[in-house]
Amino acid sequence: MSGTDQHTEVAAPQADGSVIESSIDDRVGTILLNRPAAMNAITIALGTELEAALRTLAEQVDVIVIRGSGGNFSVGGDFNELQALREQGREAMAPLFANFTRACATIAELDVPVIAAVEGYAMAGGFELMQSADIALVHEKAKLADTHSNHGMVPGGGSTQRLPRLVGRQRALAHILTGDRLSAAEAVAWGLAYKVIPADTFDADVADFARALAGKDRTALARSKRLVYQGLQQPLEDGIAMEASVVLDHLSEDSSGEGIDAFTKKKGS
Repeated sequence: MSGTDQHTEVAAPQADGSVIESSIDDRVGTILLNRPAAMNAITIALGTELEAALRTLAEQVDVIVIRGSGGNFSVGGDFNELQALREQGREAMAPLFANFTRACATIAELDVPVIAAVEGYAMAGGFELMQSADIALVHEKAKLADTHSNHGMVPGGGSTQRLPRLVGRQRALAHILTGDRLSAAEAVAWGLAYKVIPADTFDADVADFARALAGKDRTALARSKRLVYQGLQQPLEDGIAMEASVVLDHLSEDSSGEGIDAFTKKKGS
């Protein structure tokens, strides 16, 4: 998708009391978790609005960045809302988890790359949202952990399922059971994040990274992303066969030919 407006604009009208803000700057969309006073704690409304914002922006931009307001990504579920829901019973609590897990799952379904720009606290549900992103860029001083066990709770946003797939059973289980904090460097070493970014260049580096992705062929990125997610759900042999089929389809289209022609002409000049 080609962008025409260089300035930042709101992607869609924001409802009164919205806990999510969406904006577009050229070909990059930003989703801001906007509950700074609550350190962007997750509520029923936040899960609902996050999914809607992801789906809306994916139709308008080539890259999406998820950030938290007030210097924090998210501390996880809102205990005040959770306590009120507990008093109403099991069925009242279900949307809190269903809405958030659906928003997290949506990321893998979208054609565009989704980046989590993680600073401050990313705990419990915030840590689970980070796991769900296609790429996580982490502030050097970020505080990361699945802290459910520290509060006598069980993860409800996907940690017991995504974390073992990302870092292996041993690390995942030890982390979930202990709730120990991870540094930004440890998150990269574990494969939970792509890169640690220095504090003084965090905003600029995140923006540069997102713009660089947005400058690449949208169809190629979408197909590569889909191959990775679908391949993880099937045997290696089947995934390799799927990749071979997709690459031949891709190379048969004019858009990939243009890229090859541009490269060969540049090399020959």
